[in-house]
Amino acid sequence: MKIIAHIETDFTEKFGIPRQSGLIRELKGRIVFEPEYRNPEAFRGLDGFSHIWLLWKFSESRKENWSATVKPPRLGGKKRMGVFATRSPYRPNDIGLSCVGLERIVQEEELGPVLYVAGIDLLNGTPIYDVKPYIPYADCRPEATEGFVSQTKDHELNVHFPEELLFRFPENKRKAIIEVLKQDPRPGYDVDENRVYGISFAGYNVKFQVEDHMVEVCDVTGES
Repeated sequence: MKIIAHIETDFTEKFGIPRQSGLIRELKGRIVFEPEYRNPEAFRGLDGFSHIWLLWKFSESRKENWSATVKPPRLGGKKRMGVFATRSPYRPNDIGLSCVGLERIVQEEELGPVLYVAGIDLLNGTPIYDVKPYIPYADCRPEATEGFVSQTKDHELNVHFPEELLFRFPENKRKAIIEVLKQDPRPGYDVDENRVYGISFAGYNVKFQVEDHMVEVCDVTGES
């Protein structure tokens, strides 16, 4: 397996990254290819697709032995499911799969073709194994069932983000951080209402607490 590229995103830590791709369109990234894969011919026709599949490496999930069952966070971190019934990073092979929006392809002088994408769920620097076009007639299955995920997919919090704190972010990052908090980044087994959590995002650290389905942002530190 050859690493063909790396993605640049606003997430420098795993905490806070959406559990699935496509949930937050405002989360942007760009894919920079390794020198040997920068031939523009390799990208011919890709600009005709609105979405692409990314196959990537769980580079931060180091585990020598795999387990047949895992504890999905959205199920409270106590109920076990088979690893092949989940998208847990702790797998026999550390391969991830994401469907992201392809916003544009830019031919940059030093980097060659760079893909600008939206709806990401990847850590900054994540290695990319492959890029494939998303093809609606083949990839979309409206009749598909969703197993135990149907119990948890609508979990969303309200967010109170004081303006004086929100305005510390660049304008183009504000909607994204609010949407990240709405998704409730806490592990399902960690629901301590007295705890102050912190997310590293876009060069800032966001401190927050959660009480009665409400996220209360209490501080933002970092770049000014």
